[in-house]
Amino acid sequence: QVQLVESGGGLVQTGESLRLSCAAPGRIFSIRTLGWYRQVPGKQRELVATCTSAGARNYADSVKGRFTISRDNAKNTVTLQMNNLKPEDTAVYYCNADGVLLLGPDWAPREGMDAWGKGTLVTVSS
Repeated sequence: QVQLVESGGGLVQTGESLRLSCAAPGRIFSIRTLGWYRQVPGKQRELVATCTSAGARNYADSVKGRFTISRDNAKNTVTLQMNNLKPEDTAVYYCNADGVLLLGPDWAPREGMDAWGKGTLVTVSS
């Protein structure tokens, strides 16, 4: 199964930037949608941004104009460039892969399970 790995979280001040990265290692044929979600204690996990294999992007209203999602289909990676960070952006950010097709032993595409990473913490101080 696919195990996503996030990196790039850290502590920054208001107005600064961070870039999160996510990798989907393994014998992957394709991933329909890669995205980023975030969650704070006591609240539901919320969508931040998604990007399809065709390049269609979707952003939460709260991050439009500040965050940019991009992906490299050849490397099966996705990044989230976060600019002008605000304290309300503080959360654990999770990478998600939906519509995963794996390569079987014969290198033919096989349906896989949707996957999540374990999360990376982003803290924005005032």
